[in-house]
Amino acid sequence: MPDWRTRLAVSFQVDGNTVQITPIDQFSPTFSLGAEPLHSVERTHIGVVYQPKSLTFSITVRAIGGVVGQLTALALKGTPFDILLQEAEGEDWSFASFVMRRCIITSAQPGAATISGAPSATFSGFSLETSVDPKVGEAVTA
Repeated sequence: MPDWRTRLAVSFQVDGNTVQITPIDQFSPTFSLGAEPLHSVERTHIGVVYQPKSLTFSITVRAIGGVVGQLTALALKGTPFDILLQEAEGEDWSFASFVMRRCIITSAQPGAATISGAPSATFSGFSLETSVDPKVGEAVTA
C-alpha cells in the first residue's frame, strides 16, 4: 500500500528558504472548468462559452507537532504557498507531479479533542495556478 505522506507536502518560502509542511492526512482538490453550450435559433450546441476556472482544495491534518500551527500562521498572514503532490520513488502512480501554486487558505475548522487519538483540523482555500505532469501525455498548466 502506498505511503501518501511521502507524496504530499505544503511548500512556502521564508527568508528565501523553502519550508515543507508534512504529513498531510487528506487532500481533496476540486477543479471547476465551467463551459456552457452556445445555442442558436436553428441549432443547438453551435459553440461553447467558457467561464473562469475555479481551483479549490481542502487539507486535513492531525493536530500534533507543528503542522496545524504552521498552516494557521499561513492562513492568518495570508501567505501564498504551493501544494506539491509527487510520485514516491519506486511507486506506480498516474502522475510524475501535481502542483497547486499560489494557494490561499480561506477557512480553517479545528476538530474536537478526543480521549483517544489526535484531533484533526481541516483547511480550505483556493489556488491561482496549477500544473499537472502525467506519466503518459504532456504536462498542462492552468
